[in-house]
Amino acid sequence: MHFEKAIARMTHPLPIVAVVDDEESMRLALARLLRGCSFAVSVYGSGEEFLRSLATSRPACVILDIEMPGMSGRDVQRALSTSGASLPIIIVTAYDRADLRAACLADGAAAYFAKPLRGQHLIDALESLVRRPS
Repeated sequence: MHFEKAIARMTHPLPIVAVVDDEESMRLALARLLRGCSFAVSVYGSGEEFLRSLATSRPACVILDIEMPGMSGRDVQRALSTSGASLPIIIVTAYDRADLRAACLADGAAAYFAKPLRGQHLIDALESLVRRPS
């Protein structure tokens, strides 16, 4: 059985999820959660770092914090939209407001979660966005 799973992973690589958050503890916690659920993870401490990475890698989805020094998550969301990148975005924020939620979703975010996150809700959203049917 393990052999069959290994072969399936070779033919269907794990989806890469980018985690963009300025808080190292949040990046590490999310990376641990996602890897435990069979996602490959790339972590970034800033929006600028993440946008530069797109020149050489293409994640299946991005989990994007809103409040960050430098480029905010909203700035990154707008940059992705302007560039025409069709990358699913999941917004996370410790500063949940109804107007912010509405604006993020209206601008194309696939999901929006307030911190502290419920891990299963995040995993369910990712599963629906990036998993391929087997």
